[in-house]
Amino acid sequence: MTEPRAGDIGLTKIGGFAGAFVNFGQWFVGDFAPIQHALVYVGDGMVVQAMPSGAEMVPLEEASPVVMWSTDLIGFHGFEREIISEQAKALVGTPYSFLDYLSIALERLGVHRKLIRDRVASSGHLICSQLCVLAYERAGIELFPDTFPGDVTPGDLYRLLKDIEANA
Repeated sequence: MTEPRAGDIGLTKIGGFAGAFVNFGQWFVGDFAPIQHALVYVGDGMVVQAMPSGAEMVPLEEASPVVMWSTDLIGFHGFEREIISEQAKALVGTPYSFLDYLSIALERLGVHRKLIRDRVASSGHLICSQLCVLAYERAGIELFPDTFPGDVTPGDLYRLLKDIEANA
């Protein structure tokens, strides 16, 4: 497996009830992927990840084992890696929102409600994939330019990286 560099996204599997819950939710909305969680490597062996207790910075070895890194798949410069890392660190402490999963489910089921999107955008809460996308956006890198950032799932990140990998 590739060694991560600061600013890389890591995709992981989650075991137990939480992993089964995320798997079911992804399947239910037609977004099944072999991963359930995303995080940002910020350097010095540390990652930032959104968790139900709030976004946290922890040593990589305390996070779920990464099965795929974005290393060398997303093209950007060294200074952008530093900005992504700093922006991810700035999100530590951000609350988590299970309601964002409901918003994503409604969107995937064809319900596009401005009120729901406005609530997600203004809540200041993030799930793991939203944290990754926001850190990149704050560094000037749009991973999903045609998608509302609140609708991005770990599965979307997985497919993005797989598509880039296949076309490389």
